Amino acid sequence: MNAFGNLGFPVSYLVIAGGGGAGRIYGGGGGSGGYRTNAGTSGGGASAEDFFGLTPGVYSLIVGAGGAGATTATSGVNGSNSVFASVTSVAGGGGGGNNGSAPPFAGGSGGGRSGSGSGGAGTDSQGFAGGNASASQGAGGGGAGEAGSTDGLGHGGDGVSSSITGSAVTRGGGGAGWGSAASGVAGDGGGGANGVAGTVNTGGGGGADIVAGNSGSGGSGVVILSLPTQATATFSAGVTQTSAIVGSNRVYTVTATSTTDETVTIS
Repeated sequence: MNAFGNLGFPVSYLVIAGGGGAGRIYGGGGGSGGYRTNAGTSGGGASAEDFFGLTPGVYSLIVGAGGAGATTATSGVNGSNSVFASVTSVAGGGGGGNNGSAPPFAGGSGGGRSGSGSGGAGTDSQGFAGGNASASQGAGGGGAGEAGSTDGLGHGGDGVSSSITGSAVTRGGGGAGWGSAASGVAGDGGGGANGVAGTVNTGGGGGADIVAGNSGSGGSGVVILSLPTQATATFSAGVTQTSAIVGSNRVYTVTATSTTDETVTIS
């Protein structure tokens, strides 16, 4: 037993999945990756998740990749999930394409609609839906902090700010849509502008093409862990991470995992 008792070391976390890629031909923006945290506001308008304690042991660790943007008249591709121990954040949904014949996808946050209809659904307590659209329109992808097109048709939904690293950073923005000769706007927090990829390690959705260009891919996710300095975290060989002391904790920012079998050992 450590000094924190049977509940183990208290761990604060921020786990964001990879964002979705945008669609092509009046494309919808990609949705942001699911956003889960117990150290502040979670995605989808949810409050902080519950206390999380880990006893010494080996735990799964995956940073989800962003989904590919469309290069033909199709939808964008969903991103990949991010995982820390029992916490899984759902990949962002790909944006719709081809003026409505290629639908948007559900995800952590949903992809924006291309053509008439509804955006892809978000996941409860992780993100919001993609925006709705009409003919010859491309809606913004959903963000962790608001639905796609909340601030205008082609606007990606904004993300959520977290201070888990010691300073406030917004992540989980939806990608811009495109339609009817009107460019979109990237969602705050790493969403991609028109034809631009979401920002790496934010889970931002990709931005849709300008009518016929290639669309942006989603940004990769991130896993951030904050543990008391009495704890030690050791990572498997395929993990890329940095760490810093913040108050009485050490904060580990994991930016990449080379396989789906990577781990962190807490002792």
